[in-house]
Amino acid sequence: MNLELMGQAAQQAAFELATASTKQKNQALAIIADELEANAEVILAANAKDIAAAKEAGMTDALIDRLLLNEARLAGIAADVRNVIGLNDPVGAELDSKVLENGMRLSRRRVPLGVVGVIYEARPNVTIDIAALCLKTGNASILRGGRETFHSNMELVKVIQCALQKADLPQASVQYIEKPDRELVTQLLKLDQYVDMIIPRGGAGLHKMCKENSTIPVIIGGFGISHIYVDDSADLTRSLDVVENAKVQRPSACNALDTLLVSEKVAETFLPRLAERMNASQVTLVADESAFDWLDGKAANLRPVAEGDFDTEWLSYTLGVKVVADVNEAIAHMRKHNASHSDAIMTNDLNAAERFVNAAGSAAVYVNASTRFTDGAQFGLGAEVAVSTQKLHARGPMGLEELTSYKWVGVADYLSRA
Repeated sequence: MNLELMGQAAQQAAFELATASTKQKNQALAIIADELEANAEVILAANAKDIAAAKEAGMTDALIDRLLLNEARLAGIAADVRNVIGLNDPVGAELDSKVLENGMRLSRRRVPLGVVGVIYEARPNVTIDIAALCLKTGNASILRGGRETFHSNMELVKVIQCALQKADLPQASVQYIEKPDRELVTQLLKLDQYVDMIIPRGGAGLHKMCKENSTIPVIIGGFGISHIYVDDSADLTRSLDVVENAKVQRPSACNALDTLLVSEKVAETFLPRLAERMNASQVTLVADESAFDWLDGKAANLRPVAEGDFDTEWLSYTLGVKVVADVNEAIAHMRKHNASHSDAIMTNDLNAAERFVNAAGSAAVYVNASTRFTDGAQFGLGAEVAVSTQKLHARGPMGLEELTSYKWVGVADYLSRA
């Protein structure tokens, strides 16, 4: 594959997309959703090949869950695309406007970024999410999925290409790097003449590699240890419901709970009840010495914490547990152990809630709610291109507005001097 030619084609496609009408872009999205449903049997058959190969390769259940497509998940992906159709097109919107003393009307107008390169692992739904959000915002995209989703992605790309053709939009608006060669990723990261932003979606290793090797701005996100702190004022029964949801609803998700911090004032009551609830889902509890004795003999799967456990994004039925003195110690623990993604406090104390919200360095912070809400669809964004955990440009789920920049527009009456 010639990435130089792909970059040139993407840049030209981005030029055309930047002036495409909202109606035309929405038409392409509607066709994508329809084609996903019409080709469900073919897509799921391709996904079955990927799942079979993953099992043969000995991949974990959590990673296989990330790979899996079924009728319900495919229907959900199509629904997300249709949700994007219903969202306002940010391109062309004015952020603000004012009239200067010299009579010029000055405004900032939203414009597409241009060409977005996305490198992702083990999530075939990302192929559609990225294509949909980029198309809506007038951006071209170059996608590179993992080899473990090759067959699924090939069928999904066919759907996208068909939709682009039917909507009379350039097919180079969405391109896919079919070969899994690592060298092609390196080439993409150096394609700064044509690509305007790189978005990696995967583990910490992928983000580190992109950050260290790219000559293009990189959005860092997707990885982070998610915490819940149960304050001494919390409703313990309802807190258990939130903890259970955050941990077991979909443990392979990046917003699933990794570490539970419990106030020492309620540990004796709360931890045995936690053990009972986690036993039902066969969750392994990894407890430090402050929590171990309260769980010993009650948790069916229990082991003492080891070096690095509190820095591990489990992506599985495993949960770290620690007892802390108060909200301040909880925050101190989070600062030490990469709380940059999604974190929550269970509390009925307004001061504790405000302290937690203001001090947590996370992209998304919750009071009495599950970390699983950190998601583009849940936030009303239709879908997401990534969950950014950096502090510049965008934070949290990146939807349509986060895929735009802006330009200054000045309008005057033949004004020639400042």
